[in-house]
Formats: sequence, C-alpha cells, structure tokens
Amino acid sequence: MKIVGLTGSIGMGKSATARLFREEGVPVFDSDASVHELYDVGGRAVKPVGEAFPGVVRDGAVDRDILSAKLREDPSGFARLEAIVHPLVGQARNHFLAEAEKSGAPFVILDVPLLFETGGHEHVDAVIVVHAPQDERRARVLQRPGMTEEKLDAIIARQTPDSVKLDQADYIVETSGGFDDARRQVAGIVKKLTG
Repeated sequence: MKIVGLTGSIGMGKSATARLFREEGVPVFDSDASVHELYDVGGRAVKPVGEAFPGVVRDGAVDRDILSAKLREDPSGFARLEAIVHPLVGQARNHFLAEAEKSGAPFVILDVPLLFETGGHEHVDAVIVVHAPQDERRARVLQRPGMTEEKLDAIIARQTPDSVKLDQADYIVETSGGFDDARRQVAGIVKKLTG
C-alpha cells in the first residue's frame, strides 16, 4: 500500500481536494480533523495542552482562538504544543494506516497541512501539492471569519515557501480552474497511483 502526502499552503484548496480523493474512494487521514478531535471535550490533548497553556481550556475543550492568540504572543510555544499533539496525531494515523491496509486499499492519502514543515514528506511514497495563485489564495483566506491580513501573514511566515513545495511535488493539483477541473486532475492522479 502506497502512502501519499497531500499538502498545500493556507487557502490553496487542500481540504476541497482531499474531499475529491474521498469521492474517488481513496481512504484519507485528515490530520487537522484529528487535532480537532484531540482538542474537543474528552479529547486526549485537552488536559496536557491546558497544563502547558493555562487559560486555553473552556467548557472542557481547548479553545483554538485563545490558543492561537497565546502562540502569536509567544511563538516559542509552538514547540511545546507540537511535542504534545504530534505523538497523539501519530497514534491516530497509525491506526488509520492499519485499517486501510486491512481493507486492501492500493494507496491512502495523508492530508497534512505542514507536511514539509514537519519533515513528513520524507516518510511518504509520493507528495501531492495543492496550488492556486497568490492573489486568489489571499482573497479566499481573507473571507474566513476572524481572519486578518496580519494573521494571514503570520501563518504564511511559518509555512514552507510554495516554490519549494512545488519543486518537491510528485503531483500538483491546480485549484484555480474550479471544482470540475480539480476533479479531473484528482481522477488522473488516482489512475496513475492505482495503475
């Protein structure tokens, strides 16, 4: 079974592209969804994150907005947070891979926003990078509730430059042409990976 990493900088259309792979019947592990689960009420990260970042737990769950604000104030907290969350996400990912292997899937997608930043691209068989022009990407992201130019610039500063990702990609899905075009690209990649 091949393990394929799917990544793309903020606003590129990665989540929509992951859905297109799901529609093609490909098992997809969504690392962001895994983190949401870990932060939610009863999640395994709530207690340790609350201890590392006092005041971020509200109503039994990690409040992501408060946590983000704390990390913007003190970026050194990212390393502490990653030390808590990454091993837990890794356990969930390993469970997903074992289940996909049992099901006989020819390949799986690991949807990881920070695939290059965490070195994950070195542990997959192929990398798919989702891409869109910079102006389109900024326009998409700035429509999100609570997003500002300042927040967006801070996020982009922490991400590997798009040129580096594109250079290292095995496949690229260009999302500026709309859903039908992206769907065709995804179908082509599925055909190559299963062939």
